[in-house]
Amino acid sequence: METIKIRHPHHFQRNEVQPSVMALGYFDGIHLGHQEVIKTAKKIADEKGIASAVMTFDPHPSVVLGRNVQHVDMITPLKEKQKTMEKLGIDFLYIVHFDKEFANLLPQQFVDEYIIGLNVQHVVAGFDYSYGKLGKGTMETLPFHSRDQFTQTVVNKLTEDKEKISSTLIRRCIVEGDVERIPRLLGRHYTVAGYVVHGDKRGRQIGFPTANVGLLDAYLTPRVGVYAVEMQVEDVWYKGVCNIGYKPTFHKEQLDKPTIEVHLFSFNEQIYDKPVTIKWHKKIRAEKKFSSIDDLVAQITQDKEEAQTYFLSSYHVKESIN
Repeated sequence: METIKIRHPHHFQRNEVQPSVMALGYFDGIHLGHQEVIKTAKKIADEKGIASAVMTFDPHPSVVLGRNVQHVDMITPLKEKQKTMEKLGIDFLYIVHFDKEFANLLPQQFVDEYIIGLNVQHVVAGFDYSYGKLGKGTMETLPFHSRDQFTQTVVNKLTEDKEKISSTLIRRCIVEGDVERIPRLLGRHYTVAGYVVHGDKRGRQIGFPTANVGLLDAYLTPRVGVYAVEMQVEDVWYKGVCNIGYKPTFHKEQLDKPTIEVHLFSFNEQIYDKPVTIKWHKKIRAEKKFSSIDDLVAQITQDKEEAQTYFLSSYHVKESIN
């Protein structure tokens, strides 16, 4: 897959760009609805014998268009998005720098410069995709703006438990700690990537050594609490429990940000500085302050047993992106 970064105004000439079928969207999460859009574009491209392409945007539009929004934590940060698009077999990934000048393009200008101008022969997008200034362009107006230079396919809404599968719904699940529902929306468990950092090493002192994980990117993290997780270390997945939180038993004043600590079952290796990926399976309980270390140890033992029971009895999701 070739990644092409674009800033407005771009200087591509239509006759110099390979013809393609393009999927349009921001695609945070690349959930089952997004996958339907991207796979449809890939299928049509294969049928036409031309390249498949995806256009996405960076940074998140709300950073540019929202009031006092300086940063948005992502379900799928850009580097992760690139890897996933490649797994889906896309030939070209266009990453358009989203700024105020680009946001102010009229719908016809966007179509002329970023669809027709990039030699797109067919567009695929979700039913609610919008484009151009104030989102005035829609999939209903796209045939008019196309100037008969390309055709289009609209992908209908996908639902789960009567709710539209969307990045907004997935964000809500993550923030509320409802990670067990996410595979039905993403087609896979929610994951975050990071590396093992040095912590205060209290875990090993109480018989539960933990790996402290620093995140590699601006991931949206689950609500503080204890979770059943898997963690990938050197291409091997290990089961365990994770505490994400402020460790109130050990800190009188709340830390600036929550820490992520993972205790792996049957694991006793030094992995400082190594890259890891955490796969969130199920929330076990909320974080709480304990009156003694003995009470904390007893609770961690119970958490570990509950996570082990979950992994023994749980249905393993067949992931839609491997």
